[in-house]
Amino acid sequence: MAKNAAKVFFTFHFSLFTLTVLLSGCARMGSPDGGWYDETPPRVIASSPADRGTDVTQNRVTIYFDEYIKMENAQEKVVVSPPQMETPDIKTLGKRIMIQLKDSLKPNTTYTIDFSDAIVDNNEGNPMGNYTFSFSTGDHIDTLECSGYVLNAEDLEPVKGILVGLYSKKDSLAADTLPFLRVSRTDSRGRFVIRGIAPGTYTVGAVQDMDGDYRFSQRGEMMAFSHQEISPSGFLDHRQDTLWADELHIKDIKRIPYIHYKPDDIVLRAFSHTQTDRFFLKADRTDADRFSLFFTAPVSIDSVARFNGAASTQPRLRLLNAPESVDITNWYVMEQYASQGDTLTYWLRDTTLVNQDTLLVEMTTLQTDTTGTLRLATDTLEVLAKTPLAKRLKKQEEANKEWRKDMEKRLKEREKMLARIESEEERRMVPEVDTVMPMPRLTPKYDVKQSMDPDGSIRFSFPYPLARMDTAAIHLYVEQDSMWFRAPYVIHTTDTLPTQRNWELYSEWIPGARYSFEVDTLAFEDIYGNTSVPYKTGITIRELNEYASLFVNITETDTCDVVVELLSASDKPLRKAVTKNRTAEFYYVTPGKYFMRAFIDRNGNGTWDAGDYYNDIQPEEVYYYQEEIECKAKWDYTKQWTLRSVPLFKQKPSSLVKAKADKQKTIKHRNADRAKEKGIPMPEK
Repeated sequence: MAKNAAKVFFTFHFSLFTLTVLLSGCARMGSPDGGWYDETPPRVIASSPADRGTDVTQNRVTIYFDEYIKMENAQEKVVVSPPQMETPDIKTLGKRIMIQLKDSLKPNTTYTIDFSDAIVDNNEGNPMGNYTFSFSTGDHIDTLECSGYVLNAEDLEPVKGILVGLYSKKDSLAADTLPFLRVSRTDSRGRFVIRGIAPGTYTVGAVQDMDGDYRFSQRGEMMAFSHQEISPSGFLDHRQDTLWADELHIKDIKRIPYIHYKPDDIVLRAFSHTQTDRFFLKADRTDADRFSLFFTAPVSIDSVARFNGAASTQPRLRLLNAPESVDITNWYVMEQYASQGDTLTYWLRDTTLVNQDTLLVEMTTLQTDTTGTLRLATDTLEVLAKTPLAKRLKKQEEANKEWRKDMEKRLKEREKMLARIESEEERRMVPEVDTVMPMPRLTPKYDVKQSMDPDGSIRFSFPYPLARMDTAAIHLYVEQDSMWFRAPYVIHTTDTLPTQRNWELYSEWIPGARYSFEVDTLAFEDIYGNTSVPYKTGITIRELNEYASLFVNITETDTCDVVVELLSASDKPLRKAVTKNRTAEFYYVTPGKYFMRAFIDRNGNGTWDAGDYYNDIQPEEVYYYQEEIECKAKWDYTKQWTLRSVPLFKQKPSSLVKAKADKQKTIKHRNADRAKEKGIPMPEK
């Protein structure tokens, strides 16, 4: 009996306990009418070792929080300094974060674990804010900091996620041999903060560390270096802290004391090295009439000076399997692709070679050896046509059949038409059908604007290298007083090598005048004997009152040329001008809105050049004009520009910046909306 009573008593209380747990669990998950949101960020309640602890010997760090937490983008945001050669093991477990440092601890060193804004609570995602944990293996903590920005040297774009670090003063040019002493990583605005610095003098560098060795070890890694010495320091300062009652109303503004660390405006200009190690990559013969040789880099004229003219800047080729009928001393025309000159194309002059599926070519050229030195190297290349001759002949025969079929159809139609016509005079007017397949004709590609700027030009190009141009068959006429007169012009090729496939024609265009550009038949002939067809088009030169003029006065006294570029709203260069007496002049500016960029042209080649760490050369300096410029027709504009009046990281207009900053993590303050919705007071914090 007592045993049964006890059983009933236990069953009743167990059921009551289960019901209570279920109800409390339901209540925690949310009430039917909606409860208050958790708006409290995570808070550290303990750690082992203690935050800012000294004489630490353990490699394991555990940080405890007052609620369940998680880390977002930990691999990208969490940085341990000094840098760890072996990647630390960092993980979250419930209400704690555990960090296992696998490198041996250095004596008398301050360690910092910078979590940035990676830590948020598990349920609502409330951010803890920027958080850094530190400890020391010595008897004191180093607390100095420095900060700044890393920008792309070419266009001042913020560089996100690049590693930034310190070197001792004596190691300012050791980026390729020594790892950083202390490190940080840039955020989406390109900003970095290096913490835990000991008093002293340092230099700062950056590297897009692809192999995790905390130094510049690969030429393909984006990097920045500087000889500017910094001595971090700190002083007591104040900042304003705004307390919000809700999203719209300010509750209070307080002055909060803090330690202001300097320098806080370091700017590093990151760049990628121009490839100089030259290796042969491949030979390609996609089209039977030409083949291309691909290299990793071009060869400059300076690099072959030590060969006393024995080597050319271009490869020497010898055809090993040429038929007897082919002149092996003049069997190709070379063409250089791209401004870098790392791709060379060879047009086959003789159709016998075009019809040959395999070319054996001995190539002697300068290539970089294992020591990084350019030396002559000889290779034998087997250059195969992508489409064999048999397949090409079959395709040509199919085209011939189609032409003959079409020709026979037109002949029958002509015979039927003649049968219906009785008048001999009308029969003679019926056109003949050409029974001989026409030879292919050379068809130039003309780039002629019907409405041209007064400083414009006519451009035309050819599908094959030219063998002949008859300038007497090229005509330019201008209309004056309803009469047409010959207009003078200048024509020249824009190719650097003798393929002569691209041409440009200039004239002293008269604003408002009409022109006629005409090309007679047979004016051009390519290396295969194909001749051109006639061409004619009209051109109207726009009036001067349709344009604006812009003059930019550069106030700096730098002795080098300054190249000023007009930019579109997408940061694309539209026009450029080299300063003359410190003034860049832009005439015939189409009305519209523009931006401006300038660079110091230190080598005078008219183009922006990257740096070279190995030769201690910084990239050419780039600057942005901060304001948008609106040009209206018939107006002349003059702008004064002091290039260095604004820090580089503030120069580029926000509308041009492509790398938009990540949205800052904030507490959502949804309880204010809930209180307004329910008509009840906010919960007390």
